[in-house]
Amino acid sequence: MTPRLVTFDLDDTLWDVAPVMRGAEATLRDWLASQAPRLGPLPIEQLWAIRGQLLEAEPLLRFRLSELRRRILLQALRSAGYPDEEAASLAEGAFQAFLAARHRVSFFDDVHSTLEQLARDYTLGVITNGNADIRRLGLADYFRFAVSAEQLGIGKPDPRPFQEALRLAGISANQAVHIGDHPLDDIAGARQAGLQAIWFNPQGQPWQASTAPPTAQVRRLAELPGLLRGGLSRQ
Repeated sequence: MTPRLVTFDLDDTLWDVAPVMRGAEATLRDWLASQAPRLGPLPIEQLWAIRGQLLEAEPLLRFRLSELRRRILLQALRSAGYPDEEAASLAEGAFQAFLAARHRVSFFDDVHSTLEQLARDYTLGVITNGNADIRRLGLADYFRFAVSAEQLGIGKPDPRPFQEALRLAGISANQAVHIGDHPLDDIAGARQAGLQAIWFNPQGQPWQASTAPPTAQVRRLAELPGLLRGGLSRQ
């Protein structure tokens, strides 16, 4: 089967997210040290405690990463003695510094060439649990749409993000394939929603999940055009 819709995960599929997040966290710490000195060095244990309290009170915040981080910062700043209005302003400034750094990604070498090639033949979309914005990343010209967990209030592997992608594309599940790195969120989620699923597996790891295996796997994104042209048989 040759698909009409091809959807992509973002983090760890189009770039390595770990160094991006380390850089963003460092930027956040530097910003707070400069702009909110009353906060002082912020132990990670304190932030995790605030995070846990917020998620216990509102579990679906785990799918709204930007709002969750804003609230963590706001609560930490209030606890440090900043008045509500000032704490809110500082929290937003800190978050924006973090978000800008979060978008300083280094794409895998074959991302642009692969997306450019695929966009000529397929409808492309994004399905992400993260808070990266394809417009800020300079990828919007390749993709028809982006579905995010923040937008929906629910994330992969729930079928609803995949169903929303199908709705936006006007395409049925048997005409769609999803590419991602995560065995549960991307592969199991896509397959449970009726899409085919290609596992991005750059390290060539064996499939160890107990769920249905991917339809296919690739170690480099540049393999995708040939694989899709050849058609995918359902497993």
